[in-house]
Amino acid sequence: MKKTAKATWIWYPGDFEVWLGNIFNNRRTERGAMLPPFWKQDSHYPTVEFSKSFTLDSEETITIAAEGRYNLALDGKLYAVGDTFTIPAGEHRITLKVWNQATPPAIFIQGDTLCSDSTWLATYEDKLWIDENGVAHGSGIYVPAASWNFNAIDTPPSSYHLEREELQPVRSETITTNGSLYDFGQETFGYLKVKNLQGTVHVYYGESREEALDKDHCETLDILTSSLSPQTSSIKHHPSDIASKAFRFVYIEKEDGATYDDVSMDYEFAPHDMTHSGSFHCSDQLLNDIWQVSAYTMDLTTREFFMDGIKRDRWTWSGDAIQSYLMNYYLRFDTECVKRTIRQLRGKNPVTAHVNTIMDYTFYWFKSVLDYYEYTGDVDFVREMWPRMETLMDYVLGRTNSDGMAEGQPDDWIFVDWVDFPMHKRGILCFEQILFCKALETMAICAKLLGINKSDYRIKAEELRNKVRQTFWSYEQKAYYHALEDGVLNKQITKFPNMFAIIYGYAYEEQRKEIMKSVMLNPDIDPITTPYMRFYELEALCMAGLQEQVLPEIRDYWGGMLKEGATSFWEKYVPSETGTQHLAMYGRPYGKSLCHAWGASPIYLIGKYYLGVRPTKPGYAEYEIRPSLGDLEWMQGTVPMPHGLIHVYMDRHRVKVSASEGDGWLFVGDRKVHIHPDEEIIISY
Repeated sequence: MKKTAKATWIWYPGDFEVWLGNIFNNRRTERGAMLPPFWKQDSHYPTVEFSKSFTLDSEETITIAAEGRYNLALDGKLYAVGDTFTIPAGEHRITLKVWNQATPPAIFIQGDTLCSDSTWLATYEDKLWIDENGVAHGSGIYVPAASWNFNAIDTPPSSYHLEREELQPVRSETITTNGSLYDFGQETFGYLKVKNLQGTVHVYYGESREEALDKDHCETLDILTSSLSPQTSSIKHHPSDIASKAFRFVYIEKEDGATYDDVSMDYEFAPHDMTHSGSFHCSDQLLNDIWQVSAYTMDLTTREFFMDGIKRDRWTWSGDAIQSYLMNYYLRFDTECVKRTIRQLRGKNPVTAHVNTIMDYTFYWFKSVLDYYEYTGDVDFVREMWPRMETLMDYVLGRTNSDGMAEGQPDDWIFVDWVDFPMHKRGILCFEQILFCKALETMAICAKLLGINKSDYRIKAEELRNKVRQTFWSYEQKAYYHALEDGVLNKQITKFPNMFAIIYGYAYEEQRKEIMKSVMLNPDIDPITTPYMRFYELEALCMAGLQEQVLPEIRDYWGGMLKEGATSFWEKYVPSETGTQHLAMYGRPYGKSLCHAWGASPIYLIGKYYLGVRPTKPGYAEYEIRPSLGDLEWMQGTVPMPHGLIHVYMDRHRVKVSASEGDGWLFVGDRKVHIHPDEEIIISY
């Protein structure tokens, strides 16, 4: 009996992510009005050609499925085909050209030996022709076709959707004769279901009770009518369904004569392998709660892509995403979502603007590719992204000033962070140069990894690094100054460039100590109030060995949100605010997202700097464990690797570790112990 090869759906690389990203990024609504992103949105290539050269020992009949209209050519000759096609024995080249304006052109070929998979090639070029001998001519550029896990003929890429589970509200409350408030107990995300609705109801969603009851100012709402509402019949499992909402509370007000039986929701989520996930538990219950809420926040914001805030923006942002990737490496190790998000954020050529229009977000995008490689060892993804890295860097270099520094142009958004103190973002910001330098170093590292001779990236990085030190470093203040504006040095000192100089290794040892004293631990320096930049602030402190000092910071900041009733972590938290002040942002009473990806940073901090795990060679081929209790009595946890887990236990008397793969080293005090796979190491002290 012949062994049938395994087929999978294939498409042009990046097209699935661009198509799905357009659907994803256009689901945002504000009070019923759709709100698309304000940056350029690319489209998939409508016509793609797939090809493969092969040899058959005997005649073979293949089954064909395609997303779109297609033609088939065998050895340069076109054939009219249906669902099957018979190929004679011998050497052949087969090509299928697929057109689909609505969804990415894709094919599924199943034969005994010939099947669609990553060995096929794809091109979107139309400047290519095949002669009578099956030889390709012209300027068509073929690349390996993309695939994922669409391995059945009846599950094409366009059928992709997340999973759903019905949930009931934990309580309800009658507010008026016609209005009821439903509480689902915690922040959640999905599709409201009003069962057996007759007539019309008005639905007001809220991350807080106050928001749901404020009909005039709540961020999201619906009007449901029995004859029109999809919620009253079946829930569509299709990415074009835009009825999903983020909420904890729902206030439903009936028009005269309207009735319904009850209310529930379909909770929508990305499935995870819980046996290959991070965990943490320790002697401090508050810290346990913080870790659990951080994990829930990450799970809520891990969807088709890594999302920022599930209520308001619902977009992919590169600055948010790079933190999500890092947290993910210590929680679920969902590498597919990382790759999808990186591809979607980059989009297609030509490059006409920064990623999300934000200069710093472009620089983060470069580093995210290198981070991915360091945690996974997946060089093929770096190779796939390299052409897009080059063209994006060409864009960046084309906008530098005469000194080779990145300077904001009128069409750029210079973000850095939301700040509560005066801070100019004009001119040449030291913070941006440090990120730019890291992007250039990333290019140099990736070029070397791929065997590409691009020494100019390394040279440019070294030159820029020296210019940053010469231009912005103050020997008197022991800190990096903020900016150069119209040739005049802006001597404001903020934590942003200084902590990134530490994190990216741009401060030598003595300089790091000076920065820690003069900036990071200086109460006169303006504080950071967003979880976004607290991620980096606390990382810099942990790198300085201040884990015992950082734990109270985590308890006060994230624990402060829990005391305010948070069930997921927020976009911003200012401890001095009270009551409904915590809900406001952007001049709107409920503009703040109460579930925001960058709020989950304790996952990363705990995994890397308390459990102490990090790869020292790509993909955990080698790794180190430097556990730190801080002020805890004991802790235990797991950190996921590409194909296994690292287990860490530590108390005041011993450390116990084991790992299922890789070659590791455990550092405890002045002791260094080798860790072999599936071997438990115990050190007492």
